[in-house]
Amino acid sequence: MGQMAAEQNNELIPSARRLVTSLRDMGYDFSAAVADLVDNSVVADATLVAIDVEFDGDDSWVRIADNGCGMATAQLKESMRYGAERDYDADDLGKFGLGLKTASLSQCQRLSVASRTNPKRAEITAFCWDLAHIQKTNRWELIPLDRQGLGPAIREPLKDTCGTVVLWQKLDRILGFKHPYGEAARKCLSAMCRELEEHLAMVFHRFLGGEVSGKRFKILLNGNEVKPWDPYARNEPKTNSLTTVKLPVEHNGVKGEIVLAPFVLPHEKQFSSPDAHTRMSGPRRWNHQQGFYIYRANRMIQSGGWCNLRTLDEHTKLARVALRFSPKLDDAFKINVSKMRVQLPPQLHDQIERALGPVIKIAQETYRKGAKQPAITHQAGTTSGGDVAAPPADNANSSTPSRPSTAKLWTFEEIEERIQEVARSDEKPVIARVFERLRGRLK
Repeated sequence: MGQMAAEQNNELIPSARRLVTSLRDMGYDFSAAVADLVDNSVVADATLVAIDVEFDGDDSWVRIADNGCGMATAQLKESMRYGAERDYDADDLGKFGLGLKTASLSQCQRLSVASRTNPKRAEITAFCWDLAHIQKTNRWELIPLDRQGLGPAIREPLKDTCGTVVLWQKLDRILGFKHPYGEAARKCLSAMCRELEEHLAMVFHRFLGGEVSGKRFKILLNGNEVKPWDPYARNEPKTNSLTTVKLPVEHNGVKGEIVLAPFVLPHEKQFSSPDAHTRMSGPRRWNHQQGFYIYRANRMIQSGGWCNLRTLDEHTKLARVALRFSPKLDDAFKINVSKMRVQLPPQLHDQIERALGPVIKIAQETYRKGAKQPAITHQAGTTSGGDVAAPPADNANSSTPSRPSTAKLWTFEEIEERIQEVARSDEKPVIARVFERLRGRLK
C-alpha cells in the first residue's frame, strides 16, 4: 500500500513541473505582463500606479504598486488562486482570472502580493507564490506572509495609503542570466524599461489622457510620469479625421457593435515639426504602425497591422483606424489570455473592407501629394524637440553667393534609430543606455 502511494507521488512530480512550465509560457513578454497588472489597478479605481524596477543582481526586483481600494484577506487569497471565479462588470479589463498570477510568473519565480483596505489602520495582508517551493514540495501552496516577512519593498508603498503591491523577485525570465550581475544585465533591464514606457504610453493612452470618464490615472515608471502617446496625432493641424462607422455584430446570441474611427496622418513634410513626425512613428516605426488599433473597454490590445485584410504598404502607412468593442464580444473576437491579440469576426470582413476603401484611397493620395509639396518650414538653426541642424557653410571668402541650405534636419530620435540600425546585438543595450543618459541631461 505504501509503495503504491509512493509511486503515485512520483508520477505527480513531473506533472507539477510541466504545469509550472506551461503556466510560464502563455504569450507574455515583459511589457505585456506589466500592462496586465495595470489593468487590475484600473479596475480597483486607482489614481496612481507606481512601477519601480530595481537592479541588484540576484536580488533584483520589479514592483507594481497602486493606491486603489485594495483587497481584504479572502478577496486577495481568491485573486491569487488560478482560475479564480468572480463577476466582471461590462467595462472591466480583466477576463480569465489568470492575469495576476500568469503574467507575473511568466517573468519571475517568486510573486508576492500585499494589500491594504483600511485607510485608518496599517493592516497589510500578503501572500506569495514561490515556484522553487512548489517544485520542491510538489504542492501548490500559497504562502501567507506575516508582518515580519514583509520587506520595505512591500511595506513602503502601503505606509500611508490603501492599495495593492505586486512584487516580482528572482527575475530569471526578465534578466535571462543565471546570476544577473554586471553591466550587461543592468543595461538589458534599462532597455526593457524604455520599451515598457513606450508600451504603457500607447496601451493606456485613453486613460492617461483623460478620455475615459471617471478613470483618469497617472503611471510613474521609476519616478517619471508616463505621458500618453496618441496614435492618431490629433493635435496635428493636418491630421484628417474621417467619418466614424458603426457595424452591428452578433455572435452566439450576443449582440453588440464595433466602432471604426479612421484617421489619415499628415505626410512627413506637413507635420508641425520633424520631431513631431518622428514621435508619431511609434514604437515599431511608420510602416508597421499603420492599420488597426483595437480597443477592448478603452484599453488597447493591438497596435497596427491589417488583421490579414490587406498587407502593409508604404503608400498606406499614414492610415490608422481605431476599432473599439465591448468585453461582451470577447468570444466573437477570440481574444487571448494575455489580451495581446484578437481576430476580426469573419462575418464582418466584407463590411470592414468596404469601410476601409475610402480611408486607403485618402491615405494614398495624402502620401503622393505630400511627396510633391514643399515641407513646412521652421526657424533656421533649430526646431522644436531639440532637432540638430547642420551648421551653415562659411562663405565669407567665397565668390559665389550663398544658397539656402537643403541639408536634412535630424531629430534626436532619428539619430538614435540610425545608430541602432547598424549596431551589433551586443552594442544595442549600450547605445540605449547612452542615449537614455543623454536624454536625461538634455531635459
